[in-house]
Amino acid sequence: MPPRSTPTERQRRLGAELRKMRTAADMTTEFAAGLLGVPRTNVPNMESGRSGISSDRVRTLASNYGCADRSLVDALAAMAAEREKGWWESYRGQLPASFLDIAEMEWHAQRLRIALSVHLPGILHTEEHARAVFQHVIPRLPAADVDVRVAHRLDRRQALDRPDPPALDLILHEAALRMQFGGPAVARRQLANILDASERDGVTLRVIPFKAGGFPGAGQSVIYAESGVAQLDVVELDSTHGPEFIDSDMQLQKYRALLGEMQTVALTPTASQDFVHAIVSDL
Repeated sequence: MPPRSTPTERQRRLGAELRKMRTAADMTTEFAAGLLGVPRTNVPNMESGRSGISSDRVRTLASNYGCADRSLVDALAAMAAEREKGWWESYRGQLPASFLDIAEMEWHAQRLRIALSVHLPGILHTEEHARAVFQHVIPRLPAADVDVRVAHRLDRRQALDRPDPPALDLILHEAALRMQFGGPAVARRQLANILDASERDGVTLRVIPFKAGGFPGAGQSVIYAESGVAQLDVVELDSTHGPEFIDSDMQLQKYRALLGEMQTVALTPTASQDFVHAIVSDL
């Protein structure tokens, strides 16, 4: 099978973790190739996510690299075993690959910690709110492209509707809650949708009011996706140039600390729901 031309972020992450494991063991690509009985050139393709690898081969490499972290090896083997294409693959060729990577990240997460200061969480957008947001993109998007982006954004909700949805922790700044994309009526229905979601099991809403003042991470849009194995967590940051994915140990520690600090200045979940209800009443 020829190498993939565009591996997903998750496929790249699997390969990167295998490369990290090999280099930590001070092993060469020739050594890895010999273990698997493949040409040496196959190893860089595996470690870049351009070629797949079986669960058994992941375990063979981990064992010979001396990795004693069973939970990490099990998680990597499970990632290698994934063969079924996710719903997001139907959008490949229609949207930037990074859009699909976000959906894939959300789908596989065990917990999503989302902190936003200006926008509201895409995974909870209503159709009319999403459409209003995409109408402010520069350069302007053709109507057909807006339609595809809106459909994809609404489909992201599937991660929360599956039988074993990720826990969802929302930290939203008052500024994001008071933005009126599409006007007051659209904003009212969008906030009502967030309030409905906050009543679901596993969903927690916290609000940082203006009066809280400054706090670490103000102005950033952060999605922290927990995988169940801390080494495999990932952070997604929004920017005008598109999403950025971060997974280094130091950066993960930083964003865990940042989200913790945000939580300390936020209102309690009950007070946060009351706060959002008050904003809705004013619209």
